[in-house]
Amino acid sequence: FDNAKIDGLLDVFDIGGSPSGKGDPYDNAVVESTNRLLKKELIYRNHHTGLEQPRSDLNDYVRWSDDQRLRSTPGYRSPNEFTQQGLVL
Repeated sequence: FDNAKIDGLLDVFDIGGSPSGKGDPYDNAVVESTNRLLKKELIYRNHHTGLEQPRSDLNDYVRWSDDQRLRSTPGYRSPNEFTQQGLVL
């Protein structure tokens, strides 16, 4: 994807662009996976009538996800528990 306006904004804010080349989507996999989870576990399960509630819900979701949500890759531990035990993948 090549866009002069976006490239200009990235330069202004000193942000690096995507490191992958054309047809190599792997750098987006984590973001897409996270967005899928947010939609499935947060957005589609709730009815929001304004913007303040989703913001509050997102903060609660992130805390829950970091502190309590168990993941299989780190041995069914939460991310915080895994980090506190000094473990690495």
